[in-house]
Amino acid sequence: MNKPIIGITMGDPAGIGTEIIGKAFSDKMIYEICNPVIIGDKTAIDDGIKIAGNTIKTRSIENVSDANFEFGIIDVLDLKNVDMKELKYGKVSAMCGKASGQYIEKAVDLALKKEINGITTCPIHKDSFQSGGYVYPGHTEMLAQLTNTKKFTMMLTHGNFRTIHVSTHVSLKEACERVKKDRILHVINLANEGCKALGIKDPRIAVAGLNPHAGEYDYR
Repeated sequence: MNKPIIGITMGDPAGIGTEIIGKAFSDKMIYEICNPVIIGDKTAIDDGIKIAGNTIKTRSIENVSDANFEFGIIDVLDLKNVDMKELKYGKVSAMCGKASGQYIEKAVDLALKKEINGITTCPIHKDSFQSGGYVYPGHTEMLAQLTNTKKFTMMLTHGNFRTIHVSTHVSLKEACERVKKDRILHVINLANEGCKALGIKDPRIAVAGLNPHAGEYDYR
């Protein structure tokens, strides 16, 4: 069976994405389940790997077709868009926000061209992201626009448990304002469709109340 090619975006260069990559790629299991390629900046990844205390190597590639998918050497589709002299870890940066957005754009482009089979994203920083010129609240909204997806919401998953949001990256006031009948029904339908797409034949869906005292005896 051919393993899927997964494009992994590096996330914010000033964040923990590069360290996560270094630690994750030290586990051979990744290569047993997929063919991974990083979309990011090779120099920044090398620095993050060093900070994480790993010795894993990287190699720069220009196209996904150049990847070897060899454990111990990370294939990096290098956009070369981070000035290491300007990089300050843990700080808001327009440069880093712009770079993290460019990784997402590149990953979506590759997916739409069917050069990769899926996308995994490392963390971005919302302030840096928006300082870099991206107006999206987060990954979800950006991915939806880039793929021309009209019906969408975020799904978090752990084992057999999944959470689907009526609201996402907004203030508590705005989250309360989004709790409307039509919106709730829309998200329930998306949850049902999403679970079925993941192979769950008859999903059981519960709706969490905004008010902690939303009902008695599981009636609501």
